[in-house]
Amino acid sequence: MTLPGFPDAAPVAGLGGGVLIGLAAALMLLGAGRIAGVLGIAARAFGIADSALPRAQAFAFLVGLPLGTLVVMRLTGDPAPAFAGPLPLIVAGLLVGIGTRLGSGCTSGHGVCGMSRLSQRSLVAVATFMATGFATVAAMNALGIAVLP
Repeated sequence: MTLPGFPDAAPVAGLGGGVLIGLAAALMLLGAGRIAGVLGIAARAFGIADSALPRAQAFAFLVGLPLGTLVVMRLTGDPAPAFAGPLPLIVAGLLVGIGTRLGSGCTSGHGVCGMSRLSQRSLVAVATFMATGFATVAAMNALGIAVLP
C-alpha cells in the first residue's frame, strides 16, 4: 500500500509496530508494574539509577530491543539500516540522554506511557518533542540539508 506523495511509506508496518509497542508497554506495566521508558530502563540496567525493576530484567529488556529488530528484519527480508558512522550516533545518544534528564523521561516513557495515562507533564513533553522535531526539519530544509534520502 502506498500513500500519495509518500511512495516509501509503510502504513501497515507502522500500524503493526505501534500495536507491538503498545502491547509491550501494557505488558511491562501490568507484569512488572513499571512504565516502559527505555532510557530509565537503560539507566537501571547499567546501575546508574535505582528502581524496583531488577537489573537482570532491565538488561534483558535492552537486549531484546535490537534482537527483536533483527528477527523482524530476517522475517521480512528488510535490509539493515545504513548509518553515516558512529560519531553521529554517539552525539545523538548524548543529546537524547541530556534531554531525557531535563525532561524527566524519554520519548517512549512520555509518548507511549505518559500520554496514555493523560499525564500533564507527558503532554507538555511530547508537544515539546514534536515542536523541536518540526523546527529541526524546517531549519535543515532551509539550509538545504536533506532530511530524508
